[in-house]
Amino acid sequence: MTASTTTRSTCPYCGVGCGVLIDSEGGRITRVRGDPEHPANFGRLCSKGSTLHLTARPEVQAQVRLLQPLQRAQRGGAALPLAWDQALDTLGQRIAATVQQHGADAVGLYVSGQLLTEDYYVFNKFAKGLLGTNNIDTNSRLCMSSAVAGYKATLGADAPPACYDDIAQAATLFISGANPAWAHPILFRRIEDARRANPALKIIVCDPRRTDTAELADLHLALQPGSDVWLYHGMLRCMLEQSWIDPQFIATRTQGWMGLAALVTQATPEAVQQHCGIAPGDLLRAARWFAGVQDGNSTRQPTLSLYCQGLNQSAHGTDNNTALINLHLACGQIGKPGAGPLSLTGQPNAMGGREVGALANQLSAHRNLADARHRAEVAALWGVPSVPAAPGKAAIEMFQAAADGQIKLLWIACTNPAHSLPDQALVRRALQRAEYVVVQDAYATGATARFADLLLPASTWGEKEGTVTNSERRISRVRAAVPAPDLAWADWRIVTEVARRLQPQLPDRAHLPSLFPYDGPEAIWNEHRESTRGRDLDITGLSWAQLETAPRQWPCPEGQSQGLARLYTNQHFATPDGRARFAVQLPGTVADPIDARHPLALLTGRLRDQWHGLSRSGLVENLWAHASEPVAQMAREDMDRLGLAPGDLAYLTSRRGSVLAPVQAGEGLRSGQVFMAMHWGDEVLGGASSTGKRLAGVNALTTAARCPQSLQPELKHAAIKVLKAELPWGLWAQAWLPLTQVQRVRQQLEALMAEFPFASCSLFGRAEQGSGVQLRAAAHHAVDEALVERIATLLGLQGAGPLSYRDARRGQWRRARLQATDNGQRLQAVLLAGDVSAQAWIAPLLQERHDAQPLRRALLQPGAQPPVPVAARGASVCSCVGVAENTITALLQHCTGDAAQRLQQLKDTLRCGTQCGSCVPQLQRMVQASLA
Repeated sequence: MTASTTTRSTCPYCGVGCGVLIDSEGGRITRVRGDPEHPANFGRLCSKGSTLHLTARPEVQAQVRLLQPLQRAQRGGAALPLAWDQALDTLGQRIAATVQQHGADAVGLYVSGQLLTEDYYVFNKFAKGLLGTNNIDTNSRLCMSSAVAGYKATLGADAPPACYDDIAQAATLFISGANPAWAHPILFRRIEDARRANPALKIIVCDPRRTDTAELADLHLALQPGSDVWLYHGMLRCMLEQSWIDPQFIATRTQGWMGLAALVTQATPEAVQQHCGIAPGDLLRAARWFAGVQDGNSTRQPTLSLYCQGLNQSAHGTDNNTALINLHLACGQIGKPGAGPLSLTGQPNAMGGREVGALANQLSAHRNLADARHRAEVAALWGVPSVPAAPGKAAIEMFQAAADGQIKLLWIACTNPAHSLPDQALVRRALQRAEYVVVQDAYATGATARFADLLLPASTWGEKEGTVTNSERRISRVRAAVPAPDLAWADWRIVTEVARRLQPQLPDRAHLPSLFPYDGPEAIWNEHRESTRGRDLDITGLSWAQLETAPRQWPCPEGQSQGLARLYTNQHFATPDGRARFAVQLPGTVADPIDARHPLALLTGRLRDQWHGLSRSGLVENLWAHASEPVAQMAREDMDRLGLAPGDLAYLTSRRGSVLAPVQAGEGLRSGQVFMAMHWGDEVLGGASSTGKRLAGVNALTTAARCPQSLQPELKHAAIKVLKAELPWGLWAQAWLPLTQVQRVRQQLEALMAEFPFASCSLFGRAEQGSGVQLRAAAHHAVDEALVERIATLLGLQGAGPLSYRDARRGQWRRARLQATDNGQRLQAVLLAGDVSAQAWIAPLLQERHDAQPLRRALLQPGAQPPVPVAARGASVCSCVGVAENTITALLQHCTGDAAQRLQQLKDTLRCGTQCGSCVPQLQRMVQASLA
């Protein structure tokens, strides 16, 4: 028997940076637990982190992984395998030829906040040191670049000054543009802990929607999209009028106050109400709590702000950030326990990418590209004559340049821009026009892979060695629990091998010693560490061996063994004179305003149980339960006005494109708002336009307008119109499938989605019970019978075995496959084409594995109702233990006591809310509803 091994590592999802314990046996990851010794999570994991082992199942990996280099002879053709040496030689020669013909700036590298710091470092050195171009950018540009620009403009350095421990020490939490209950769940557990330990804790949430985070708030400021600066200026005016500012701190530790104080006089309570929709009383209350002036306390109480994409993903993202930091500076809420502006990073290593300078306008260790002295320092460190001075193309600019024919070769690593970038029409033009596209990834299933000329297989979580840095500047080790499968290589190794082949082909670099002498991630770490000497993020006091024992925060200069938890405790900032800067900004508006033609505001965001483009989290059946298919959520009154019922299909159209999606009523939305999750790319939400062009998912709607300082695009908001779709012919199918087939079948169904005006494809089931795939499609009229047969064949509904009904003249088909059991018959697979109204009762029949024997005849009758009731579970609430809404509602009818007692009865009886805790806010809402 093979012994089980436990490996300490770090979760690859959000920027909280949770430690995990990976159990493995015989080269297979068998279990993942939270690391009780890791200071980011102390053993807790969210629904995504706790199911990581299910993403690593070999049966699943074999269907979705990129396991050897592949090359296409022509775009759209088959990708054929080739050896690593051939792939590396081909890429090296192709880059060399591009540089020789068009110059180094004809190459663009687009990388990812999911890379490890060591991967990031070699990519950055490859572009700026070897090639001599600054055309390298990262998807962190979409995530945190406004936070970077905001910190630098006010505090002098890209360094979050607070830490997670400050949550427990704050008297007020100001959460703006963030929904940590869903996006950073383990951080939200700390917020819940802080509220329990200190019932007097004030929580303010600024968000257009009433989210699970807002449910916990003492004050929810439901501001209009794009009005953040108006709100902060209004709060600052209140502080000024009420003498809640800190004049001594302002006079001795800051610059620029007079200009800002004069500007905010225009932010009267009436103006704030007009622009933000915030009542004057709520504005005054928010200002008082933020300033630390609370009833019964004569001393100033600490305020911690937590913020994320709602501030950053804006055409005024930098202004949003600096206006919030202005509030901290005005009342001295920085540099002490429980106080400060703490931006929450969206990706596991967005911070690491910032540290190594892997943005088009940065250099290693937070150096300034525009500073000749900084460029000289980096060139000397790398051993090259120089690094280029002109800023490179940021993410949107890079793809615009490729679409315009300026960038000829794109190398994309560990990210999926054909899903995640805004204005997908532009992105797809770029991928089609670029002469050569390289995709380096662990997964072969992303939309971008369809555009690649060369695909390079990379290792992924559970197989990699290196480091990541979380939102509180804490560096953690990532360790391999199992070997990478087949021919998958570490990202740093791929880049290093290409660089070794390319360097002799570049005349101005060929005579230099090898620029990439690395034999492992530790060697890269040591070079990165040296690059930080004397910088604000100095980590020369940290060795690889020290990181083996425990995570550490930066800065940690030589001679110290522990990093600083909080920055600026001496009130000396990272500016030339040590004073923080007040940033003076005029209030802006959304870049894509609503008007008569586009009267609704689309808001985008995350789901509780999914991650980014679903390439990893989408492999886990359990994680589809909370949101089983792509939908657009709307306010009920807007749906009534537009004649939309739940489940109806509607066109969502912006100034850039359209998507077609089911709609449902969304709790927490006001009239005029539509919410759609960022996760829905064309891999799961598809179809084709009337011209046959494949629809591109939610980011067909979003705008590429961006902040002029940070170049971060306004992904959070777009103006749209919604129109009911008249697609009377439908198709719906579900099937239980072997684990060894379900992902492959889902991909084959995905390839067929473009045959319909609308289609979506997703998973259902639970890992311990089985895996299933579901397809929903609609059309103006019946599709060709051969297409229905192809779908039926993929779901095992071909031949004489299944029950079958066919009326080709009316476009009606029915297929059902049943399996005999000791208690009757179970429905294993079903397909309805034409009239799909029976989906409502057939879905629970199949998913709950009820006895289908009494319902055989009804299965084949279009529009038939079941002769006996079919019990449905309702929407899933707790993904960890599989508890659904109807079960909870039924138990609540028998619960007694107050809200806390009833919640505990739910936990004791059903175990919901006892694992990761992500469902607790929803459980609390259901308890309150039962009390009402």
